[in-house]
Amino acid sequence: MTRIALGVEYDGSHYHGWQAQQAGVATVQAEVERALSQVADHAVSVACAGRTDTGVHALGQVIHFDTNAERSERGWVYGANSALPADIAIRWAKPVKKDFHARFGAIARRYRYVIYNHSIRPGLYNRQLTWNYRPLDVARMREALPALRGTHDFTSYRGVHCQAKSPVKTLHYLEVFQRGRLIVIEAEANAFLMHMVRNIAGVLMAIGAGKAEPGWAGEVLAARDRRLGGVTAPPYGLYMVGVRYAESHGLPQEPFGPQWLPDDLSAWR
Repeated sequence: MTRIALGVEYDGSHYHGWQAQQAGVATVQAEVERALSQVADHAVSVACAGRTDTGVHALGQVIHFDTNAERSERGWVYGANSALPADIAIRWAKPVKKDFHARFGAIARRYRYVIYNHSIRPGLYNRQLTWNYRPLDVARMREALPALRGTHDFTSYRGVHCQAKSPVKTLHYLEVFQRGRLIVIEAEANAFLMHMVRNIAGVLMAIGAGKAEPGWAGEVLAARDRRLGGVTAPPYGLYMVGVRYAESHGLPQEPFGPQWLPDDLSAWR
C-alpha cells in the first residue's frame, strides 16, 4: 500500500461542508472520494487536515489516502479532476511515508476571512465574500487583536456543537489588512475550534462598526462563555488557505489565495 497526499481546492458554496454525511447530502469529501475511487479502481477513504463547514472554501486543504493502485502524480491529479465537479480541484499529489497524517501531522493551519466593506452589496463573488455595509474602522479592529494572540481557552469563540476535546488553542498569528473595499482577517493557529474564525470575525466586525470597544474582544475571551460573544459571521468569506507540515515531508507550498488578493498576503508569517 502507498500513502498519497493531495492538495485540494474547492468552492464550498454548494456543499454541506467537507465531511461526508448520509446519502443525498452534498459534501466535498464524498465527491473527492468518489473521484479518487474511479482513478484507483477501488474504494478510497480520505483523511483531511481540517473539516470545513457549510459554505466555507479552501485553497490549501490537504488530504491523504492509502492505495495499492500504481498511478503517477500527474495521473492522480488529472484523473481525479476529470471526475470532479467544476467547483472542486486537486492541485497536486505526492507519495508520502506511512507516518504522514494530514490531520495529526499538521503543525499549523491558516485561515483567511475576506470582507467586502461597502454600502452596496457586490454582484460578483457574492458567495466568496462576506458583505458588511457598515463602515468598518480597521484601526479599531487591529487594536483588539493582541488580546486574542497566544495560547488561550477559546470557549467563548467556539461553536456550541464543537466536539473538540479541549478549547485551549494557540493563535500564532492574527492580523487585519485592508485593500480598498476588501478587509482581510488572517489567522494562523496550531488548530481551530468549530466556528472559531467566524466568531472572531463577528467580534472584530462589531468593534470595527463602533458597536463595541476594542477591549471587548479580550472580555469575551476571559468570560469563557459563548453566550457573551458576538454574532457568528457568515461562512462565505472564509477560506482554509494553508496547512503547514514538517519540511521533511516535502509537500508543495502554493501561494495563499484567493487569487484576486494582492501577492503580499501570500506567505507564511
